[in-house]
Amino acid sequence: MTIPAITFLLLIIFLTFIDVSSSATNVFNVVSFGAKPDGVTDSTAAFLKAWQGACGSAASATVVVPTGTFLLKQITFGGLCKSKLKFQVTGTVVAPADYWAFANSGYWILFNKVSRFSMVGGTFDARGDGFWSCRKSGQNCPPGVRSISFNAAKDVIISGVKSMNSQVGHMTLNGCTNVVVRNIRLVAPGNSPNTDGFTVQFSTGVTLTGSTIQTGDDCVAIGPGTRNFLISKLACGPGHGVSIGSLAKQLNEDGVENVTLSSSVFTGTQNGVRIKSWARPSTGFVRNVFFQNLIMKNVQNPIIIDQNYCPSNLGCPTEHSGVKISQVTYKNIQGTSATQQAMKLACSKSNPCTGITLQDIKLTYNKGTPATSYCFNAIGKNLGVIQPTSCLNR
Repeated sequence: MTIPAITFLLLIIFLTFIDVSSSATNVFNVVSFGAKPDGVTDSTAAFLKAWQGACGSAASATVVVPTGTFLLKQITFGGLCKSKLKFQVTGTVVAPADYWAFANSGYWILFNKVSRFSMVGGTFDARGDGFWSCRKSGQNCPPGVRSISFNAAKDVIISGVKSMNSQVGHMTLNGCTNVVVRNIRLVAPGNSPNTDGFTVQFSTGVTLTGSTIQTGDDCVAIGPGTRNFLISKLACGPGHGVSIGSLAKQLNEDGVENVTLSSSVFTGTQNGVRIKSWARPSTGFVRNVFFQNLIMKNVQNPIIIDQNYCPSNLGCPTEHSGVKISQVTYKNIQGTSATQQAMKLACSKSNPCTGITLQDIKLTYNKGTPATSYCFNAIGKNLGVIQPTSCLNR
């Protein structure tokens, strides 16, 4: 072997050694900082120390949560970090059994202003059953917490995460940009109150794919200020389906646009695809929405627009909804409805829905009776075969 070749080989070996050594140095295992994998000892301080070490690293770093069960109280993992950071979880993270431990915080685990960040694997169990019992009994209860929240995050990948038994919501993105979420599981009983699955608001460029959501409220809740949101290969149910809204909670409210849901299955849900707004004045809007290639299995309201949204019929406004809905396409949606009215497009009295497209819809009522549709102030066009018969104004 020539001297230059030997020199090159030695250089490669040296660089490989440096890379391996650097990688090893930049792994921050929570156990090394005092976390105990017994599910009983409070590991919050250890998690925070591991995070601070990784966040301050000049080179890419990984926080490791190994096999075992770790008790974690309310915590904020804050940015901005110096380099790329991975949060790698093999074990299970559990919340305190005492739901009063969170007081009025609103969150359990919060990632605040992180960027170039990935969260991979792990099970997060909020142990919400005690809180649900409190809510159902009508006792004086705290407001409850969301399990995993991202606030003002940018360039994030979330993969292989499982969230169980959230108090009031599994995973929330607020004010985030460029987030890819794949192969997650969000699980709570169908009768757990207000346990939204995946919530997005004031965020741009979010993708949710290949995921399963079984919960007590919306599988996916899309709030004001959501733009460029792509959902695909979602398995939803039990739950309340995929909902844009509720909107018009406030007069001055940001709109929702460029949302696509495709290649997904709804099983036994209260709704399939829903757009909902309160009957209040609002500057908000919903536009450029595509619901396509969906299967409904015994879904109560497969296709629904409700601009007179009023849960429990308590304290409802009597005005007309100011939210303007336009350019919404329903394409290749098939399956069974658990109620005879399979399609309901109830738009605002003062702001008709415009540019609605129904294409290749086949929804049947599962008791042998033909399904029906209902429209109010909904304007659009029909393409292909529409079942039940379309009620759109042209």
